Amino acid sequence: MFDYHTHTNFSDDSTASPESMIERAIELKIKEYAITDHFDPDYPSEQYPFLLDLVNYHKMLIDIKKKYSEKIKIIKGIEMGIQPGKTMDKCNFEVDSFHYDFVIGSFHACSGMEIDSPEFYESESPLKTYLIFYENMYECLKSYKNYDVLGHFSIIDRYAPKIPDFKEYAELVSEILKMIISDGKGIELNTSSFRYNMMPTTLPRKEILEMYRDYGGRVLTMGSDAHKPEHISYGFKEMRNYLTSLGFDSITTFENRKPSQNKL
Repeated sequence: MFDYHTHTNFSDDSTASPESMIERAIELKIKEYAITDHFDPDYPSEQYPFLLDLVNYHKMLIDIKKKYSEKIKIIKGIEMGIQPGKTMDKCNFEVDSFHYDFVIGSFHACSGMEIDSPEFYESESPLKTYLIFYENMYECLKSYKNYDVLGHFSIIDRYAPKIPDFKEYAELVSEILKMIISDGKGIELNTSSFRYNMMPTTLPRKEILEMYRDYGGRVLTMGSDAHKPEHISYGFKEMRNYLTSLGFDSITTFENRKPSQNKL
């Protein structure tokens, strides 16, 4: 198993030490384990600014990789919170400042608001809100290329009080997926949908995974988005079977930001 999306107490929303997370991953016999703590510059929250202690984070990644080298393969990662304008410059600077193995690009904020905030959904219709979210993603990804996979593509489904019919915004999603593939990037299957009681809706939703498959997308990681040890590899068995049922035959891993394919 490969868990390619996890967090430690370097992220504002986790209290778990890197050691506690890795020890649990070893117990579960995970082959490769990516630490991808949040760096979300200009995130619109005073309570959770998501600004990493980068000097100590880099040191931790180096030290912990060496410490556990004989027990598990540690992937030095980060999850970048993408927003337009100068935020992208900050993301680019940080990614280039350290020899990461793997970089997740994610969208946790839009139009200056947290997407888990009720206010984000109050001023527009459900469809209009979805179009705003995906138009923002599309415009940002036209400029921002310094990532390896896009995290939890349809994360808006987790928070929206009402999800519009996919057909109503499918064309925009299609253009984003085509750009991701053209850029040599990928997406992830984020298994937190199990923990957030979203099932049968997955992250990304089935229609997006099928569209990605049909367009020839092959770079696909799987991550639990665990913020505590008990959530590492949560739902992996079910999701591996799910991917197989959709026609995917491999999962992607990274080292030095270079992808490798592994049979499911």
